[in-house]
Amino acid sequence: MKRPARGLIVACVLAVATLGTLRPAAAGPSAGEAVAQGSGGAATVRGSGGPASGVALADYPGPGRVTGDVLVHDPSMVKAPAGGYILVHTADGLGIKTSTDRTAFRNAGVVWPNGAPWTTAYTGGSRNLWAPDISYRNGRYYLYYSASSFGSSHSAIFLATSTTGASGSWTNQGMIIETTSSSGYNAIDPNLVVDDQNVWWLSFGSFWSGIKMIRLDPATGRRSTSDTAIRALAQRTTASGAVEAPFIYRHGGYYYLFVSFDLCCRGAQSTYRTMVGRSASITGPFVDRNGTRMTSGGGTEILAGHGDIHGPGHNAVLSDFDGDVLVYHYYADNGSARLGINLLGWDSSGWPYVY
Repeated sequence: MKRPARGLIVACVLAVATLGTLRPAAAGPSAGEAVAQGSGGAATVRGSGGPASGVALADYPGPGRVTGDVLVHDPSMVKAPAGGYILVHTADGLGIKTSTDRTAFRNAGVVWPNGAPWTTAYTGGSRNLWAPDISYRNGRYYLYYSASSFGSSHSAIFLATSTTGASGSWTNQGMIIETTSSSGYNAIDPNLVVDDQNVWWLSFGSFWSGIKMIRLDPATGRRSTSDTAIRALAQRTTASGAVEAPFIYRHGGYYYLFVSFDLCCRGAQSTYRTMVGRSASITGPFVDRNGTRMTSGGGTEILAGHGDIHGPGHNAVLSDFDGDVLVYHYYADNGSARLGINLLGWDSSGWPYVY
């Protein structure tokens, strides 16, 4: 089944778990607040995933401690220039959370409190919008997001901008790219990346023929009119083509392409796992630790389900005061989607690992 729907997450009471913290938390949760924390478990590192030689790691770590409103799906997070963090996620109207310390999160409304009628031709009338990608550039926030429906490649990616990032402050900048049932790829799960030459790119995609990339005009954030090529970054020919949610992050002399393999959106039965490849060029080819191209199904696993952590994926990477930070969602035993945050390390060969 291609691209399960990203339904609205139903709130529930979260349990306090037992693993140590990612970093010291703020004050403990008040009445009604949630605490999400993984309990780890015996997860064997599979395939070519995990840290490089010389680093022993038998289990994947549980998520670091976060509190407050942490029921999220498809998170993306940015540091605000004045301090603190803004997190956006899949929801009706696109959900917004804020945090002052990357531990305690609060609900800050939605991007489109009055709805986004320009998207309903792709959502079948639903207000639910998927997989936003937020960044701060040129004095304003850029938000790319997708509109689609269950199992469909009749999809579109849109852009919104804001100078504050607050609910209701966003301006619709229109559609960036759309796909139909005859396109052979799918316009969802966008991610903006700016390369070392200050060229803007948008990666996106899910299932079908995999992950794609287009060039953007930095003056507008919209699609380039001089370079309209659609470039292939990753594809799977097994598992029904289950690859999606690209995020590209530059570290050292490489660009790292993070993707999610397998299935999300099935609660505790979700099989999402986080994979990575790298390339010296922003347009690829991206290869995994074994040298297999991601366009040929390659990918090195760095995080997968373990213990009561199910289907960790749809990640973003953020550079912060204490290092690189992996932001993702996972599912609890009761099926709720929760925010996961861990630090991201780099081994002696330049490959990332989660700790």
